[in-house]
Amino acid sequence: MRYRPISPERLVDELADRLAAGPGNGWTRVAVDGADDASDPAALADALVDPLRVRGREVLRVSARDFLRPASLRLERGRTDPDVRYEDWLDVGALHRELLAPLQDGGSGSVLPGLWDAERDRALRRPRAALAPGSVLLLDGELLLGRGLEFDLSVHLWLSPAALRRRIPREAQWALRTYERYEHEVRPGELADVVVRMDHPTNPALLERGH
Repeated sequence: MRYRPISPERLVDELADRLAAGPGNGWTRVAVDGADDASDPAALADALVDPLRVRGREVLRVSARDFLRPASLRLERGRTDPDVRYEDWLDVGALHRELLAPLQDGGSGSVLPGLWDAERDRALRRPRAALAPGSVLLLDGELLLGRGLEFDLSVHLWLSPAALRRRIPREAQWALRTYERYEHEVRPGELADVVVRMDHPTNPALLERGH
């Protein structure tokens, strides 16, 4: 295995080409997985939207942050518990039920693009969206792999331990143990279809397996 240096623009183009070349008679569920505090998976997911539309794909852009549990459950043991963040922040059942399952083979294509406003701690009350076959769901978030969630393509933004410590803001340093546990227990770099090293966000590197 080796990492191939790649520009951010070329990375987006290669991913968009890969997704646009997929089957047009079903839905494509894409996870962009990475530490919210450090690797910014939302930025890569956002950057894919227009290139996919130019390539003729309808896109629904969704964030896992809109599927967090209510504060009464999520913060029951305080706001800085790394194990609770790892185990209980994300409403995995709702994410599967409302967003991913309707886009599996034989699904309805009707999804709920957001469930809970974590900042205001209240339901989002968004209407359901009907996605035509051939559409791409772009979901960004952290700790998405190894939970039984089904994706057609998973992209993991990986940081070396030193880069992770360097890039997490001071106020979020408590989450280091969350990400270290994810790396140790899940090994997302082995599960993901695409792994991008993001130690330096302006100079990413794409993992090429089999070398």
